[in-house]
Amino acid sequence: MRTIKVGSRQSALALTQTGHVIQDLRDICEREGLAFDFEVHKIVTKGDLILDVTLSKVGGKGLFVKEIEQAMMDRTIDMAVHSMKDMPSELPEGLTNGAVPRRADPRDALISNGGLTLDQLPEGARVGTSSLRRSSQLKAYRPDLQLESLRGNIDSRLRKLETEGLDAIILAAAGLYRMGWQDRITEYLSEEACLPAVGQGALGIECREDDAELLHLLQLYNDPETAFPVLAERRFLSVLNGGCQVPIGAHAVWVSQHDADSPNGQNALQLTGMVGTPDGGLILKEALTGKDPVRLGEEVAWRLIERGAEQILAEVRG
Repeated sequence: MRTIKVGSRQSALALTQTGHVIQDLRDICEREGLAFDFEVHKIVTKGDLILDVTLSKVGGKGLFVKEIEQAMMDRTIDMAVHSMKDMPSELPEGLTNGAVPRRADPRDALISNGGLTLDQLPEGARVGTSSLRRSSQLKAYRPDLQLESLRGNIDSRLRKLETEGLDAIILAAAGLYRMGWQDRITEYLSEEACLPAVGQGALGIECREDDAELLHLLQLYNDPETAFPVLAERRFLSVLNGGCQVPIGAHAVWVSQHDADSPNGQNALQLTGMVGTPDGGLILKEALTGKDPVRLGEEVAWRLIERGAEQILAEVRG
């Protein structure tokens, strides 16, 4: 029996996600008669160490995955479970995304003191968020809000809501569900108010390209209904050369497309992409429908570039 060494960040959410994936893979092994076992190796990343500044000021790509990927290339570990929104759009040579399991809720969630929704928060309310994407869109939607940097793991952010005098915080709904804390959610934010991050709610199972044995197992775990929308979102991100430190959002969903070639309707993807200025003064959005996820991601990105997205992102990067 081969033991698969699984790299994970040390946060409660990362370890919980990794545990869920390992259990799913064990179930597949039992069903398929495959002889694998799994052990978790905890790894500290740069993003875990630098907590006193916003993500946009830390800079660089792969803040939460670089050290884990290096361990994979060094063959200290065999695979890793990432939140897809933390994964850079381009992976290092020799590594691949072996599976994208079924996506959880991709929306952002508001957790407030007093159970107030985003529209009900008082003027000048203090709202904590770690994301330029969220703050850009929230400033456009509610310019009166006082947005404050909120770093740390999901459990520490929830504590800061109580201890730092904040009126509300914004977190990814998927993380709250995976921790079993969905009852803390006051409101799910609409895409009109806050378009999700690329890949939000999805996990990426990364491994080495030459590990055919493990890749075979991971393909049994892959969910095409999730993988294709995420591919469109990540191609969009790649064209814009973006990451978690810039105000970019995207979400792709399956829709029924009616055209001359398929008058009775056929499944297609609808991708909405967004780039905004940090102050929320300008929010650019485009939505297109298509059947090729790679081409769709590219087309939405280029539509935004034609409208000035590249200049916005260049200014954000400094």
